Amino acid sequence: MAFKPLHDRVLVRRVESDEKTKGGLIIPDSAKEKPAEGLVVACGEGARKDSGELIDMAVKAGDKILFGKWSGTEVTIDGEELLIMKESDILGITEAA
Repeated sequence: MAFKPLHDRVLVRRVESDEKTKGGLIIPDSAKEKPAEGLVVACGEGARKDSGELIDMAVKAGDKILFGKWSGTEVTIDGEELLIMKESDILGITEAA
């Protein structure tokens, strides 16, 4: 993929949710919500302060993140649906247990 986000933007691939509930009920496609969990594909270099100093990104490619339900802009790159969002739209990084 030849796409690099600019400034403090992040390219995210949504992580699909389970097809069943914990109780074993199958969730039909019409009742599913778009997941608010994703995998960071690429990051920009970071935002800049008024002085021109670079503020490093808190996330990196490969991080699994949570984001707001209405965050980001949907784009299609190389036939894949992805999201571009500002780093501030990311709620947190999920740690592997």
